[in-house]
Amino acid sequence: MDGIVVKSTGSWYNVRQDDGRVVECRLRGQFRIHGIKSTNPVVVGDHVHFEMEPDGTGTILNISPRKNYIERKSTNLSKISHIIAANIDQAFLLVTLKQPRTSLGFIDRFLVAAEGFRIPVCLVFNKMDLYTPEELAVVEELTLLYGSIGYGTLRTSAVTGEGVAQLRNMMADKVSLFSGHSGTGKSALIRQIDPSLDIRVGEISRQHQKGKHTTTFAEMFPVAGGYMMDTPGIKEFGLIQYSKEEIRDYFPEIRAYNNQCRFDDCTHVHEPDCAVMKAVEQGLIAETRYLNYLAILEDDDMKLADWKLD
Repeated sequence: MDGIVVKSTGSWYNVRQDDGRVVECRLRGQFRIHGIKSTNPVVVGDHVHFEMEPDGTGTILNISPRKNYIERKSTNLSKISHIIAANIDQAFLLVTLKQPRTSLGFIDRFLVAAEGFRIPVCLVFNKMDLYTPEELAVVEELTLLYGSIGYGTLRTSAVTGEGVAQLRNMMADKVSLFSGHSGTGKSALIRQIDPSLDIRVGEISRQHQKGKHTTTFAEMFPVAGGYMMDTPGIKEFGLIQYSKEEIRDYFPEIRAYNNQCRFDDCTHVHEPDCAVMKAVEQGLIAETRYLNYLAILEDDDMKLADWKLD
């Protein structure tokens, strides 16, 4: 029998068949020893083949090849990856300027991970009802910056309903990943998109102004003729080990200058006649993006650039 994994708790997987029936499945133990280097061998979005057991549960026998996935470093095992979701048509990264604050370093690392599989990303600036005029100016600046690179942008509020209808339309007939820090308002926004979904809305910790986890496990819900992937909030987004050539190509505005430098293998760090460094000096490439490119290249999070209020 075949189906798609719509929920993963780490030990059990809910698999939805074409007729809508959902079967609780376990993973055959040998999967964990066949060279899988991620902490989670089966993830939400995987297409699997399973067999029924006498007790009404299922056993997953194999996983179909993935067309793509987004992964990050495991928080406890830095050399092992954790796959967030697979077989994604598009990703929505929720960004908030406060309660909690989303850094440019977090945004740029997520975008690099998505670029690895050319997954389209839309930055959703959420909680627009909370911002001061100065913060609204930052949203405008970031919208212009990332929009000029080619990323989609959208402004939303679960309180006022701003952008909700547009977001729902963008999700039609597609498999959409929702990601971001805990507390950025994913669950509240999803409930605005489809009030019938049983998703808990959390609170912000007053002490740290950070979100409390309301989504414990990754889960997929049918929405607008497609699927919406709701994932647990991410505290940090550590990248797996990419080559310098890959990182260079995963920044679209830097990739656009390929073959324009004196040296074909230019890393855009110190080489003479570098077209990218010249573009940064001329303001054609944002300095924050270039600094984050360098920080990711050096795997040095202390050097990540961020936005600030004037």
